Amino acid sequence: MRASEDTSDGFTRGGWFVPYVDGEFERLAGAWLREADAFLFGRRTYENFARDWPEMHDHPAAATLNGLPKYVATHTLTRADWSPTTILSGDVPAQVAELKRRPGRELQIHGSARLAQSLLAAGLIDTLRLVIAPVVVGQGRRLFPDGGAPAGLRLVSHRTTPGGLSVHVFEAAGTPRFGTYGA
Repeated sequence: MRASEDTSDGFTRGGWFVPYVDGEFERLAGAWLREADAFLFGRRTYENFARDWPEMHDHPAAATLNGLPKYVATHTLTRADWSPTTILSGDVPAQVAELKRRPGRELQIHGSARLAQSLLAAGLIDTLRLVIAPVVVGQGRRLFPDGGAPAGLRLVSHRTTPGGLSVHVFEAAGTPRFGTYGA
């Protein structure tokens, strides 16, 4: 990734994740990719991936990312040249629900925070893999914005890589529980 990877909304700190990527994380991410039958992207992430991945022939993930079906949720794109890609527009949650009903393995979202927010709110995310880098960037898009939909999660696994990435895997657990301390 490069410092100019997504400068939308005035973001100038791209590439912040790269210094923490190590062999263990790449093996883990590779295992996740092998669970996918297709990928789902928001427009911005799609454009960045479509620009970079077709040129990365030697990367272990290239064949998977370039070869599997891709879906891009967008209200602005009218064509998608990174084949095979299908454009989803209109009622994206309904279209994603239909994709999820198809037989097969995982439909994975990578990046695409706004899309993930809307699908989490719609109850369409089954597993959430959060990778936290030991850095505070101080700006950028948030996965869990103020006013976002509440969601209950159940921790399935966690680990830390030698590079310092903290990897947490959660399953959706319905409505979050609330309580009073000491009650």
